[in-house]
Amino acid sequence: MSESMKAVVITQPGGVEVLELRDVERPTPGAMDILVRVASSGLNRADLLQRRGLYPPPRGYPEDIPGLEYSGVIEAIGEEVVGTHAVGQAVMGITGGGAYAEYVVVPAATTVRVPHGLDPVEAGAIPEVFMTAYDAVFLQERLCMDESLLVHAVGSGVGTAALQLALRTGAIVIGTSRTETKLEAAAALGLEHRVLGDEAWPNRVLEITDGLGVNVILDLVGGAYLKGNQKVLANRGRHIVVGVPAGAKAEFDLRSLMVRRGSIRGTTLRARPLNEKVDLARAFELEVLPGFEMGELKSVVDRTFPVGEAQAAHRYMEENRNFGKILLTW
Repeated sequence: MSESMKAVVITQPGGVEVLELRDVERPTPGAMDILVRVASSGLNRADLLQRRGLYPPPRGYPEDIPGLEYSGVIEAIGEEVVGTHAVGQAVMGITGGGAYAEYVVVPAATTVRVPHGLDPVEAGAIPEVFMTAYDAVFLQERLCMDESLLVHAVGSGVGTAALQLALRTGAIVIGTSRTETKLEAAAALGLEHRVLGDEAWPNRVLEITDGLGVNVILDLVGGAYLKGNQKVLANRGRHIVVGVPAGAKAEFDLRSLMVRRGSIRGTTLRARPLNEKVDLARAFELEVLPGFEMGELKSVVDRTFPVGEAQAAHRYMEENRNFGKILLTW
């Protein structure tokens, strides 16, 4: 007889009321997988979309259990797993879905060790946001020392991660937010150039850069900011779109991009093939994890909710009240 576990289940597409904590069948690891007993599950805006039926998970992941990241300890190991994995080891990582659960099965090669000295619950605030920011800003857009990075929604989970990673490399960071209190909180993480996200934000960015514009734009807002982004992009600047909560469509001026010899691309982690996720995990473990252990980086947890309060956690995120990450704790 199969063992059971608790999981937050989407009973049907809809509002927060469709989330229920239920008993479901506990997954069994395959030959190359590990079973993780979850300490915390990070919330992401993709979870809100999946709950409303607007963002189905990739093939092979549960449609009714959201969750793109986890932190916990290894409970069981597949028979063909090689490497240093051991039962009881603290690990974290990203997944295509199913992380709102007591246990999650993931390919062993995609896991990342929890930094030494960091509590497994707090570590749940790291994987999705820091891996997204690292991949987008550094692996894809190749931000260099002394270049400038514009981070829209700097108070979000990915925003706070990108801010820390960029400052660590010596880049100049400009951050926008529609909320003054979030800009003030970002200042405590080292943000010097704070810009309120009103209609005048492009002019302020140009003032800060002496009219030159920014080298890289990390766009966590979307269509509403596209016109301004084209205005502030420097010559040979790079614009990468990670989120579109303010709209997925906007008018695009191709001539502006041509004149600047700029580039724009979009990115997402969830649906990438396994080999790319493995490569990212290994690069992240090598290049980024030491920053946590040396005190250069830190997870930014706004609030934790017991798993039984998943509805309240989703409502809190929808109200845009968080600075950094929201976690469900098991």
